[in-house]
Amino acid sequence: MAVYGYVRVSAADQNEDRQLLAMTELSIPPTNIFVDKLSGKDFNRPAYNALLSQLCEGDLLYIASIDRLGRNYEEIQNQWRILTKERIVDIAVIDMPILDTRNGKDLLGTFLADTVLAVLSFVAQNERENIKKRQAEGIEAARKRGVHMGRPVKRPPENFLELAKQWQHGKLTTAELIMLTDLTETTLYRRLREQQIVRKK
Repeated sequence: MAVYGYVRVSAADQNEDRQLLAMTELSIPPTNIFVDKLSGKDFNRPAYNALLSQLCEGDLLYIASIDRLGRNYEEIQNQWRILTKERIVDIAVIDMPILDTRNGKDLLGTFLADTVLAVLSFVAQNERENIKKRQAEGIEAARKRGVHMGRPVKRPPENFLELAKQWQHGKLTTAELIMLTDLTETTLYRRLREQQIVRKK
């Protein structure tokens, strides 16, 4: 029997140290710990797929909590079934000892574990949806306050109007105007429209 650990954080800038420490305390070899820095919305994750290719019947897989496995209710249930029923792998959820398939393999134990899994899977997906909702609400509130979202706005130089009028009268080419203002062509034409400057024919 081999022992593995699976660690997941949602983004590259999040810290996985707490989960790794828990795995280390269980004496799981570092080579058997698989780490993904991706959303839990689905299971299309490189480390998780690499882990699946390693697992064999009778192996033991540790995860810190059920939301580290994923945040999609149906997908969590499906992956749990694949691991425990098809791969015949035991799973131990560190922060929820009742979710340890090594224990309670009788009907009552299985029923309790399945019930807890269903509840925690629902909570994991619900939290993901709440996070997305809060993010959307935050973005909308910021827009209403006039906060610019995305790349910083490229401002034209102070002498833009003077340069634009030279361009308007044919004294500068478009390429020269782009070079002098340090604007992209798209931004340049946007600024010219804002000033209602059209090149004279």
